[in-house]
Amino acid sequence: MAQAEQRDLIGADSRDMLEGVLRIADLTAGDVMIAAPRMDMVQIDAPFDDLLHQVIDIAHSRFPVYEGDRENILGILLAKDLLKLQRAPELNIRALLRPAVFVPESKGLIDLLRDFRSNRNHLAIVIDEFGRVAGLVTIEDVLEEIVGEIEDEFDTDEESGEIFGLAHRIYRVAGSTSVERVNEAFAVELAIRDGDEVFDTIGGLIAHDMGHVPVRGEVHHLGGLKFEVMHTRGGAVKWFKVSPQDAGA
Repeated sequence: MAQAEQRDLIGADSRDMLEGVLRIADLTAGDVMIAAPRMDMVQIDAPFDDLLHQVIDIAHSRFPVYEGDRENILGILLAKDLLKLQRAPELNIRALLRPAVFVPESKGLIDLLRDFRSNRNHLAIVIDEFGRVAGLVTIEDVLEEIVGEIEDEFDTDEESGEIFGLAHRIYRVAGSTSVERVNEAFAVELAIRDGDEVFDTIGGLIAHDMGHVPVRGEVHHLGGLKFEVMHTRGGAVKWFKVSPQDAGA
């Protein structure tokens, strides 16, 4: 493939994709899954308003639904199906659940992609050798191994905006925003260095200051600002809700 690219028979993008196809032949669901502790799930008995706000804040299209223990997954809820509950409150949310698909950690990505295409599922629950929930994998996770990261409305790049106003003195800030940009926007002086460690992004700085990878809903105060985790992906914060500590938000 390298020779084909050098001879202008294929482009660089085509070579990357072909290499991705070959690469997934050696990968399994366990290699690309979102680990169980980072799975965004909903509780079957949650009040409708709480459920709706959770779905809006996280902004996934599909959610595993559990009852009692997170290991007890009842099915998959499509965000769009909540509209049916809003129009017909007498419906039981259990009737809206789609069957959950379970796959072992060892399942190859090529076989998994084939299954996704044939059964029209976009999400599978990954289980370990003991039958416990290890994580989840989506069709997007598999495709990204071939074509690279697929951007959505919660992804940003360096050329696009990283700080957006939500309400009076409340902002949505991408985790990839530079610390210098946050300092400039909020007129604060967050340190970008702690000993020998230097932090390029606000997400990295917050994770370091908290001492762990933040999860959705966690709140952290730093430098006079309140950071609330709105959305995470792949173990990193995609979006924070940021406000001055004296804003009472």
